[in-house]
Amino acid sequence: MAMKLHTLDELTDKYIGQVGTPKRDEFDRKLTEELHAYHIGEAIKMARESQSMTQEQLGERMGVQRAQVCRIESGKSITFASMMRAFNALGVQVALDMKGVGSVML
Repeated sequence: MAMKLHTLDELTDKYIGQVGTPKRDEFDRKLTEELHAYHIGEAIKMARESQSMTQEQLGERMGVQRAQVCRIESGKSITFASMMRAFNALGVQVALDMKGVGSVML
C-alpha cells in the first residue's frame, strides 16, 4: 500500500484553514512576523561575529544582559527599539524600506 503524500499547502489548508479566512490570515501574519524577526536576529548575530564580539560584549554596549542579546539574535524578543540599539552598538547603518513611503536611512 502506497503512502499518500501531502504538500505543506494542503496540510495548512486542512488544519489552519483556507487562505482568506480569519484563522489563516492570522497564522500567515504571525509566520511572516516571526520570519522577519529571525532574519533581523541573524543579521545582528552576523554583524556581531564579524567584529569578533561576544554576546556579553554587545550586551554591555547595549546596556542589557547577555541573555537578552541571545533572545534578540534568535528573533524571540526583538522590538524596533532593541533592533536599533543593537545595530547602533555595532556601528551598523540600517536602511528600512517603508513600502510605499520610501527608504529611510537610520
